[in-house]
Amino acid sequence: QVQLVESGGGLVQAGDSLRLSCVASGNSFTITEMAWYRQAPDNQRDMVAKITRGGQETYLESVRGRFKISRDHANRDTIFLQMSNLRPEDTAVYYCNAKFVDHDTSRLLEIWGQGTLVTVSS
Repeated sequence: QVQLVESGGGLVQAGDSLRLSCVASGNSFTITEMAWYRQAPDNQRDMVAKITRGGQETYLESVRGRFKISRDHANRDTIFLQMSNLRPEDTAVYYCNAKFVDHDTSRLLEIWGQGTLVTVSS
């Protein structure tokens, strides 16, 4: 069973920076893609940034140039989201997402973290 554990959310002021972390753990799996999504109250859940196993990065247009997704060099199943120049509109619950191949079944599956709240005050 694969699990995702997120950390790093909190309350910051506009213009501040914050880094989120997500660690995938479990047995018999290979991550194909990891991503960060966010969901503000009464809004849909949007993809913020994703990184493929090959390292290709994709960003939500409104965060491009301010946010950076990266993978831990020592543990490729750990990703980070470095958020800079934060704005009040970045306030949301941020969720880690992973797509992975289960070695036991050869199925492509998807899993979500529990979410971490980021609040940006003006």
